[in-house]
This record gives sequence, structure tokens and C-alpha cells, in this order.
Amino acid sequence: MTWFDELTGRRKTTMITPDQALPGRDTPIRISGTHAVNQHRMTPPFPPGMHTLVVGEGCFWGAERGFWRLPGVYSTAVGYSGGYTHNPTYEEVCTGMTGHTEAVLVVFDPGTISIDDLLAAFWESHDPTQGMRQGNDVGSQYRSAIYTVGERQHEAATDSARRYQKALDAAGHGTITTEIAPLSTFYYAEEYHQQYLHKNPNGYCGLGGTGVSCPVGLGA
Repeated sequence: MTWFDELTGRRKTTMITPDQALPGRDTPIRISGTHAVNQHRMTPPFPPGMHTLVVGEGCFWGAERGFWRLPGVYSTAVGYSGGYTHNPTYEEVCTGMTGHTEAVLVVFDPGTISIDDLLAAFWESHDPTQGMRQGNDVGSQYRSAIYTVGERQHEAATDSARRYQKALDAAGHGTITTEIAPLSTFYYAEEYHQQYLHKNPNGYCGLGGTGVSCPVGLGA
């Protein structure tokens, strides 16, 4: 076993530091840019008035499918976010040596679906108390995360986490470990990962929620 193998084995469930990260590359991964389900754009520019949200909740295949099904969601894409490696590959992210988590970019119309409703769908579709794993998927690339755009979105995310923690406490669940931070960069994943469960209906999806509903709105 090489030093690299030993290090990646230890780092699978802990966050690396920037100086330990794989360097990556200057050239982005090339994708078609067209959503396989609704034929909308996956890359900017998006239609006027659209907002974006980036979240991670374990394997991005199932997470993306959950969002593209929601009314008011214009488009989705899967990729990598929250780490240090530039334009990483899937194989690199799986080593735990990029710092990235598997993420979903959600492009939505705030006039049809609110950020609170999107965040409720996020909390309810996975278990945000598991740290560096989601079910049987173990590693820092499966950690729960919300990467926000703008102060108002960040406030909405932290407030929804507070409300959901109260609901989890009442149901006897653990403490939320979700990372909430301003979005730095979203790197698009390889084409074969985009809308994977549409292209492969019997493909793997290991997501599972806690069964606890997330309170939504000012009266929550």
C-alpha cells in the first residue's frame, strides 16, 4: 500500500486541508448543457428571474431526481462543491482528497416555489445527522451541505436548519451536521452522471429521510 492509499483511506471521513488537496486542472469537464428530462439549460445563462441553490445530501443521482420533479424547478445538474480541487473528476472526488461533496445545482422560479419549500424538500429527503456519510455511502463526498447564494438565502438556510433541528429533537433524532456556507464554486460532473436515474431507471439510490417533516413558513 502506498502513502497515497494510506492517506486517502484515513481521509475518507475527515476533511482535508487545502495543501493536501489534489491539484485538479484548468479545463472544466465538458457536458452537453441540456437537461435530459426537460430539455432546459443546465448551464448559465438561465432565463431572467431564475434563482439557484446548491445542496449536497449523499449520492447526487437520487438527490437530483428529487429536485427535478418539483414544480417550479427549471433545471438541475450534478457536480462537486465545497472543496479545493479545481475541475475535479468523479474518481478524484471519491478519494476524499478534493474536499468536495457531491452536489446538486437547483435552478428554480421563486414565483412558483419558495426557497423555504426547496429547503424543506432537502431536509426531508435525507438524514442530515450522519456526518461524513449517508446510509451505506461513507466518505466526505457524501456529507450534507447547503451552499448559499446571497445573504437572504444564507439566512433562510440557517433558519430552516434551526426549525428542522427542533423537529428532529422532538422525534428523538440526533444533531444536524449539515455544512451551511456561501457557495464558492460549483463544478459540473461528467455527462454520464447528469440525470443519471432518468437514463438508468433501475440505478442505485441510497437516499432515505428521517421521516420527520420540516416546518415551513413564518408560522413554523
